[in-house]
Amino acid sequence: MRSTPRLAASGTQAGNRRNTGARKCAAALLPIALLSMMMTGCNRTHSADVVATVNGRAIMRADMDRMFQEQLAQAQSQHPSPEEADALRLQSVRELIDEEIFEQRAAKMNLTATTEEVDAKLAAMKAPLTEEQFAQQLKASNRTLDDVKHDLRRQLTIEKLLNKEIKSKVTVSDADVASYYDQHKLEFDLTDNQYRLAVIRVTSIPSPQPGNLQGSKATTDAEAKKKIQALKNRLDSGEDFATIAMNFSEDPNTASSGGDMGFVPEAQLKSDPTVGAAILKLKPGQTSDIFPLIDSQTKKQVGYSIYKLIEREPVGQREITDPVVQQHIRQLLHDGRSQLVQNAYFEMLRDQAKVENFFAEKTFENDAK
Repeated sequence: MRSTPRLAASGTQAGNRRNTGARKCAAALLPIALLSMMMTGCNRTHSADVVATVNGRAIMRADMDRMFQEQLAQAQSQHPSPEEADALRLQSVRELIDEEIFEQRAAKMNLTATTEEVDAKLAAMKAPLTEEQFAQQLKASNRTLDDVKHDLRRQLTIEKLLNKEIKSKVTVSDADVASYYDQHKLEFDLTDNQYRLAVIRVTSIPSPQPGNLQGSKATTDAEAKKKIQALKNRLDSGEDFATIAMNFSEDPNTASSGGDMGFVPEAQLKSDPTVGAAILKLKPGQTSDIFPLIDSQTKKQVGYSIYKLIEREPVGQREITDPVVQQHIRQLLHDGRSQLVQNAYFEMLRDQAKVENFFAEKTFENDAK
């Protein structure tokens, strides 16, 4: 009868040993199970037409291919190596992911561009062109009208989001302006007459990325000549230079800022006996005639330009009481802070999004061998 308790105890100990062994076995198998789950996740199935998803919404291969061709044109490399091509495709997918993240955020805030806003932008883009010229531009860039409307909607949507979330919230105080001036006073001591210029450029060089809001692009010299003349006519009728530059200028470096080139020293202008001499004769607010645009390397004509003299600054120290100095500093500080806040804002949105980049996974699997 005393043996029963011992047997019972022995059975309990055996059971404990079996449970302990099972736990050890499970623990040993856990990394294998996790590895299996990870491998299964990396090899999850998806349509070959989908290169990535953002919160479950697909980014299509066709969109990646279209942006890839645009990247090639910007890089002026039509025959990249396989590695360069993959790098550009990865960059294209990343940009599409970023845009999708912004667009989804805007949709949650009811900031998606309306059909009326898109149609208005499209009408402004087509204004200086005939229907035939517009159709030729679509063909040259391998885009459809639906592609253009899709891009315009996304562009307008992102602009509305950034205006509400970033630009409207960034402030620059008078104390900020004064502090910057005190630290950079020598920058406002001019040793040569300065001319602040804006420019509108139209080129005959084919490119899918003209850099303006409307995606407006001439592809031949005849188109470029007709477009620049139409823009000159609009300027002569009193339309705003900066607005036309943002919408139609084909200079990617200045179009987004309304054609603003900043200040150019008089000595630099005098180095061009034709254009420079004409600009020196302008009064602030006046625009020039149409001038040929000459490539600095080939010395060949590649398009046309129109200049506007915004203001002229004579030699000497500019004081902080000068409204121009204050506006320049205020804009400089506002732009810098806006960019910083925008970068932080986007990192926050990216962290909150569930992104699956199938193209990146495939590239890694194929090349990391």
